[in-house]
Amino acid sequence: MNIEEQINQLREDLRQHNYNYYVLDAPTISDYEFDIKLKELQVLEEKHPEFYDPNSPTLRVGGEITKSFETIVHEHRMYSLDNSYSKEDLLDWEKRIKKLVDGKVTYTCELKYDGASISLTYEHGELLRAVTRGDGIQGDNVTTNVKTIRSVPLKLKGDFPAKFDIRGEIVLPYEGFAKMNEERIAAGEEPYANPRNTASGSLKLQDSSETAKRPLDCLLYSITGDRLGIKTQFENLEKAREWGFKVPQESKMVNSIDEVLEFIEYWDVHRHDLPYETDGVVIKVNDLQQQEELGFTAKAPRWAMAYKFKAEQVSTVLKEITYQVGRTGAITPVANLEPVLLAGTTVKRASLHNADQIEKLDIRVGDTVFVEKGGEIIPKIIGVDFQQRDQNSVPTQYITACPECETPLIRKEGEAQHYCPNYQGCTPQIVGRIQHYISRKAMDIEGLGGETVALLVNEGLINNYADLYELKKEQVVPLERMAEKSAENLIEGIEKSKEIPFERVLFALGIRYVGETVAKKLAKHYKSIQGLVAANEEELVDVDEIGIKIAQSVTEFFASEENKILINRLQQYGVQLEISAEKLANQTDTLQGQTIVVSGVFEKVSRNELKKLIEDNGGKVSSSISSKTSYIVAGANMGPSKLEKANKLEVPIISEDEFLHKIK
Repeated sequence: MNIEEQINQLREDLRQHNYNYYVLDAPTISDYEFDIKLKELQVLEEKHPEFYDPNSPTLRVGGEITKSFETIVHEHRMYSLDNSYSKEDLLDWEKRIKKLVDGKVTYTCELKYDGASISLTYEHGELLRAVTRGDGIQGDNVTTNVKTIRSVPLKLKGDFPAKFDIRGEIVLPYEGFAKMNEERIAAGEEPYANPRNTASGSLKLQDSSETAKRPLDCLLYSITGDRLGIKTQFENLEKAREWGFKVPQESKMVNSIDEVLEFIEYWDVHRHDLPYETDGVVIKVNDLQQQEELGFTAKAPRWAMAYKFKAEQVSTVLKEITYQVGRTGAITPVANLEPVLLAGTTVKRASLHNADQIEKLDIRVGDTVFVEKGGEIIPKIIGVDFQQRDQNSVPTQYITACPECETPLIRKEGEAQHYCPNYQGCTPQIVGRIQHYISRKAMDIEGLGGETVALLVNEGLINNYADLYELKKEQVVPLERMAEKSAENLIEGIEKSKEIPFERVLFALGIRYVGETVAKKLAKHYKSIQGLVAANEEELVDVDEIGIKIAQSVTEFFASEENKILINRLQQYGVQLEISAEKLANQTDTLQGQTIVVSGVFEKVSRNELKKLIEDNGGKVSSSISSKTSYIVAGANMGPSKLEKANKLEVPIISEDEFLHKIK
């Protein structure tokens, strides 16, 4: 056996032993024997660098330093899940599903592990990259750190596709977490708060050899890609296991919501026997074609639901109510609490939402309150222990003036929140608007964080987001914690933001009620900021899914002289305030005013490509057939009830070829 064959044989042996130990939990050699083989491979690789392999088992020990993590756009978006808390929620979800798809619906139930979401991309059976969930659209490249996790296969086995993504959770088992904390306490250091946050933080350590020391695990649950030949979610899990991934065995395929509820009831009790944190069950429609038919809302798949186990609840004392001013001027009351441990973290603050909530619950300073952490990240007060109330306590009087600028607050009819109307002069609003402008989903300005924005405003260097483009390096260098290189990165980041596409710029402007999805719709409809500025309320309401509240907010924003000046300045600096010519070249009005339903399996283009073609040509994609449906593009296996409904409503049905010809 020559040297290259010897190296490859050792690598293959070590991969198999690693899989046996970390994935199957069934080692066939001792740790000592494993270490001897690993040492032998390391020596051979050092002597023969010409046989370097980026996915060699010797690289699992880490050692690579990452100063800043590259941002990567997900090829397939990572959606969040809708949450449910009761049987009624699940029954409502099932009703919605059965209205939209044909045939029997089965479900896959999986435990919802509480860790850090990750997307792994494999090409030709080798790990290409690992990216955090981020905002679902883009995340951080943490490949060097993820390679140190022993249950993540660096090379696959079996009959795998040429390229695919697989999603899962990086978790820290209870046992490993307890051991880490024992070591920290023995060294006189603060123990870590909970496994989830520690797992998440481990992925962003600059030194991958430090990540390698942590007993992280990776549990996979979803394969994503084009034309993978997989028909069900349960097959998805089985295939992943065959290729070498660690897929929890607790998953189960069931035939009804009653069986889903049995699964939930069982694991609500038995989850405490698991080696990992879990906070619920994820229920998915099993048939992948039905999943495609159901599609997505702006935030979540319609074909999946997360059932959250009952939230943990504790009681503590409300010490003080303070008030925060948001970027839109909205006032949020905050409960400052006696610190209390809740769901693995120490809670000191909780949201009180608005004046109505305080009045409804009759919350007063000094009260013993019940705090809950459910589906929300921020804990909330759900009630007061009136038996412990001080007899001399007085009802809470909601503030009448802004806590920052002392401007009298206003409350519009029909709205729950109070607002500070001092749009141009209230510092938190100014800082908040600029922080929103630079945020990841908006202009994503690297080198500029929220604290630096506050510093720039307080130093009088900027007063709005247009001022950013006039900043000079020499103005920024003297600021606290700002070295020469940091200042250069900041100015470069601002310059690079001029490449951000129009729909994200529109979202970045911070127009009230104009979120990501609305910004995309408005950008697509009006093509440029001039078109949008010229639109009146009636015209805006005519745009698909734009209601009167959004229309009023948009016209108010552009009616402001200050905002007009800001837009003109942004235009002068070269910010993208219209859809690029390249993007426009791919868009037409061929399907303008048409509502189209896509159903079945297609040969020439994927369902997602078909939907994009409809939208690029001015049409609207709908998931359900109604009298407003212009026609249905039908592939193979179109459901019989859809066909029946189409015939009943006399909705035309065309083939994939006819549609492609139509848009030519």
